[in-house]
Amino acid sequence: MAEPDTARFLADLHELRQIGKFKTGVHRPTYTPQDMESRHWLMDRMRQVGLEPEMDGLGNVLGRHPGPGKKLLAGSHIETQNEAGWLDGALGVLAGLALARAGMPVDVVAFADEEGHYGSFLGSRSMVGEVTEAEIDAARHATEGKPLRQALREAGLEGLPRMRLDPARYRGFLELHIEQGTQLEQAGLRSGVVTGIFGIRYFKITAVGQQDHTGGTTMAERKDAAVAAMRVLALIDERFPMHIGERTVWTCGRVVLEPNAPHIIAGRAELIFQFRDLSEEVLDRLETLLHRIVQEVDGRDRCTLSIERLGRSAPAIADPVLHGALCEAATRHANGQWQPMPSGAIHDAQHVAKIMPMAMLFTPSIGGISHHWAEDTKEEDLVLALRILADAAEKALGS
Repeated sequence: MAEPDTARFLADLHELRQIGKFKTGVHRPTYTPQDMESRHWLMDRMRQVGLEPEMDGLGNVLGRHPGPGKKLLAGSHIETQNEAGWLDGALGVLAGLALARAGMPVDVVAFADEEGHYGSFLGSRSMVGEVTEAEIDAARHATEGKPLRQALREAGLEGLPRMRLDPARYRGFLELHIEQGTQLEQAGLRSGVVTGIFGIRYFKITAVGQQDHTGGTTMAERKDAAVAAMRVLALIDERFPMHIGERTVWTCGRVVLEPNAPHIIAGRAELIFQFRDLSEEVLDRLETLLHRIVQEVDGRDRCTLSIERLGRSAPAIADPVLHGALCEAATRHANGQWQPMPSGAIHDAQHVAKIMPMAMLFTPSIGGISHHWAEDTKEEDLVLALRILADAAEKALGS
């Protein structure tokens, strides 16, 4: 079995975290100077291990193995959320680099903007052929409003062609990632083999009432949009648990009231609501239930309610062969200390799975913390994860 250089792997991780260092984490948002420095740093490391690196017009970095025959694709992303952690994304990319350094026929990829500063998984969706030039034209920074075209020009990427992954080249895609949750830590386990990545459906629910004075308008006259919106959320809380799967999650992450003033009855309320599960059947069931709840409140409330689906992503189930290789490797290296588990978070692997087999491996997050500078994982768990990944990759390449 090819033995990865774990000391060099850890050294690479610690060196990369110096680019954009923030407290014990990293501030390396997409297309910032720090992000672009990290991409060029990665390309240098790829050359050192014998890969042939290229960066495309969205900042995707792909290091190709020059030898003949089928390859594995391995990687993740290296940009970060604002003032965030040092392992989210970077772990998977540098694990891929460690596989290549061990002599395996592996291509290593760092997808651009997984963190969604300018769009939804722009890099991986582009590399599987889903991003149009019109989408790039329209894209803006999520909080600052800067046009994506301007950011690409400032980053020196303007005019570069966009790469497409060739599924015929690969046996599949492997992504190592921190868990970003507490299941492994709470169970006293050291590794998780991902069974699949949750699908998401998210919606905008709007209640329209009558903006009016809080003192002069009697309770019998009111058309309070805030109250109507809260009725929807109360019914979701009451009824969803009777229709969910084992690991279903749901969230109302945004509530907007207009005019949102302390002495004015809200004339309009908007909820952004999402739910996630590994089963399309469960997702369909919950979508039907959500529509019923909105219709029920609309029928008995003084306000008018409507619902609009803003987006969806299908669940991505791990490939049985790659998943089995990870399970065997986890048993060999961490017998009794690993479990199969779904991924509630979305990763680049979900989009790559549209064109080739994929599987993922999780390593514990201390305290479940991620998207924060305190994000961390024990080094012995990082090393264990790399050994499991390398073992599984070697088996997959030999199958």
